[in-house]
Amino acid sequence: NLFHTWNLIGEKHTPYPVSNLTYFCTLDKLFVPQCYSECVTGDEGNDPAIPLTTGGVRLAPAQDLWSTVKNKPVKLRMETSGLGSEPPMTIHQMFLATVQKYGDYPALRGKKDGTWVTLTYKEYYQHARAAAKSFLKLGLERFHGVGILGFNSPEWFIADVGCILAGGLATGVYTTNSPEACQYVADNCEANVLVVENNKQLIKILQVRDQLPHLKAIVQYKGELEQKLPNVYTWAEFMKLGESVPDVELDVLIDSQKANECCTLIYTSGTTGNPKGVMLSHDNITWTATAAGLMTSLKMSEEEIVSYLPLSHVAAQVQDMWICMRFAAITNFAEPDALKGSLANTLREVRPTSFLGVPRVWEKMQEAMKSVGAKSSVTKKKIADWAKGIGLQASYNAMNGDSSVPWGFTLANALVFKNVRKALGLDRCKACYTGAAPITKDTLEYFMSLYITAFELYGMSESTGPHTISWAEGYRIMSCGKVLTGCKTKLDKPDTDGNGEICFWGRHVFMGYLNMPDKIEEALDAEGWLHSGDLGKHDKDDFLYITGRIKELIITAGGENVPPVPTEDALKEEVSIISNAMLVGDKKKFLSMLLTLKCNIDDNGDPTDELTPLAVEFCRQHGVIASKVSEIINKTEPAIYKVIQEGIDRVNAKATSNAQRVQKWTILPRDFSISGGELGPTMKLKRPVVSKMYQEDINKFYETQARNFIPS
Repeated sequence: NLFHTWNLIGEKHTPYPVSNLTYFCTLDKLFVPQCYSECVTGDEGNDPAIPLTTGGVRLAPAQDLWSTVKNKPVKLRMETSGLGSEPPMTIHQMFLATVQKYGDYPALRGKKDGTWVTLTYKEYYQHARAAAKSFLKLGLERFHGVGILGFNSPEWFIADVGCILAGGLATGVYTTNSPEACQYVADNCEANVLVVENNKQLIKILQVRDQLPHLKAIVQYKGELEQKLPNVYTWAEFMKLGESVPDVELDVLIDSQKANECCTLIYTSGTTGNPKGVMLSHDNITWTATAAGLMTSLKMSEEEIVSYLPLSHVAAQVQDMWICMRFAAITNFAEPDALKGSLANTLREVRPTSFLGVPRVWEKMQEAMKSVGAKSSVTKKKIADWAKGIGLQASYNAMNGDSSVPWGFTLANALVFKNVRKALGLDRCKACYTGAAPITKDTLEYFMSLYITAFELYGMSESTGPHTISWAEGYRIMSCGKVLTGCKTKLDKPDTDGNGEICFWGRHVFMGYLNMPDKIEEALDAEGWLHSGDLGKHDKDDFLYITGRIKELIITAGGENVPPVPTEDALKEEVSIISNAMLVGDKKKFLSMLLTLKCNIDDNGDPTDELTPLAVEFCRQHGVIASKVSEIINKTEPAIYKVIQEGIDRVNAKATSNAQRVQKWTILPRDFSISGGELGPTMKLKRPVVSKMYQEDINKFYETQARNFIPS
């Protein structure tokens, strides 16, 4: 069912596997696909093309690169050679290929009553099919949503994949969403079924159930129902519902699916309005999973990861579900309180081969390790400092392609580095990654000093996750790496320093925003390039550096553009007691800053008034006895305010102009958090939300007689 075409209509073409529907590509043209055994005639000649035959590649006829309608397929951005020319696959084709070769290998591992329980790939596939038949029994309609609201678990994966096999649109919903936010997503995707983790999430849906006209059933995947309600099922009940649905009915539905049709919705965090439903096709997911895995040299059936970041976010979903499926890896599920402390135990138990942490996770690990180090004996501190100097130099050598290590490395590795990796559960880890938000140089260098490199990734929901990747053979500190193999980057309207808007091209670029034609015009230009809204530049070796975000740029009253992140990060590096910093001053005569201090987190993930041990130690070093944030603010503690001002002065001294200097600042009584609304699910700062929440504090900066928030 595969054949090669060469010298079609007078031009040399890359060989393509061809099926009932396919594309013939030249460097500058994408020919419209033809069906079945019809012949294609080129536009530039009269030579008939080879007739197409039915095969493994399944594509629906499509005229456009984008769509905002759930059932409208799109043209793929196929390349003429290399990875971008790989034959498209559906999710089921990718899954089945893994199951046929690695069916008896472990796929999913989760704890039940304290004991690890494993599903093989064959069992995972069987469970997904059973879930698909149950969705059909409940009345799931083609291209209608199945919303999944809960913490990472085997049931989450099975519901997601089962939904796709049944022809639905798998839709993750953030566990932190309010009932109203859940209602918006469920209504927008016309969800027929909602799958919730527990009674807490079930209550949210029950509160808005009467506002969901398409909803037919709710499934709770953890625990028993606290009360029996019509069309509400336990997971066990749900999995049995489809037993009467014939396998052939599901098979026909699976075989009808096309690689260029929508199968998944990723909803953006909605910081500037309602969340946008990012439509991802089968090909978006299967191609990106393949490309990312090949670029980072993943080995089939040898990889193992820990799943703990929200699966409704594209980064976690692509890594934990799709890359693992493509490369027959093992996904181990962390406990729901992972980000409250239990993640460390899970990492030590699992010892993953790769680890993805958002910057805040790396920062928390750094703070915890520094806190432990502060309690060490003088001798241990000296050994650690000596080793970290060697580790940092060795890491920079490796980054620059120099395989040599400083004298003493072997001893430092034996005494410190190996023990640190083992204590973190990263002793088997071949690659550590960071992404989804900016990370500071201080944090990157801290881990480099322990001979642990956190490779930066860059991308967005609209690019099915990664667009650039750093990996062992190609990285630079503070760079997001190089473009994903098979994709392209364009810097639009670059300035004299080479900074332009980062634009993406490739098979990872999304289909469109569900039911939002006005928004798609903002994201995709007439040629089909995805405009990220981020500013960046390349170095001479094509490493990409993010230099700002267009929407985040502060434009002062004098008309100067100021990217806030470099100033914020610089201050956090200068003054270690600062947890979060947000620069403000759009359309104002000068810049000001909102600051929070490092504090402990309670069992619900909420920031408390108690300073972290490191923050307490910071105060002690500056002659202040304080254990609470409120003590520092209420006393306007002179020594602490003085050291913050000195840090700001050092940052200001490096500013390129007066307009970029911070003139006023204040300490807020509470740190930013997901539950508080200031941070998104991956702990990225939600600037519009913070500006609204603290508008009164911001206004005080700019009152005519505004007092400087710094003691004299």
